[in-house]
Amino acid sequence: MKTRVWVLIFAAVLGLCLFFLLRPRDNTPPLVAAIYVDGELVRRVDLNSVQDEERYIVEGPDGSNTILIQPGRICVEEADCPDQICVLEGWLPDFGFPIACLPLNLLIIMEEDAP
Repeated sequence: MKTRVWVLIFAAVLGLCLFFLLRPRDNTPPLVAAIYVDGELVRRVDLNSVQDEERYIVEGPDGSNTILIQPGRICVEEADCPDQICVLEGWLPDFGFPIACLPLNLLIIMEEDAP
């Protein structure tokens, strides 16, 4: 009888340990995009919490940029600059490097911490 009790206790403890070790965890890294204009932070966006598509317009003395924000990603959709390099850079974080528009002095970077 005593052996059976100890086996049940051991099995319960082992089961709890396995449950906590093997349970699925949310290891999604925080995706926070920071939008800078003229070196100043104008907006931070937690891309993991974005539910709907949004457009954010940044005005500058030489024109404007339309930034498209979707769940998990961000890009420059339209720009008034002549070379359109910022538009061609594509989506962050897929692109891997910051998105920069030098004529309008815009910079979009990924940051580690939450807003």
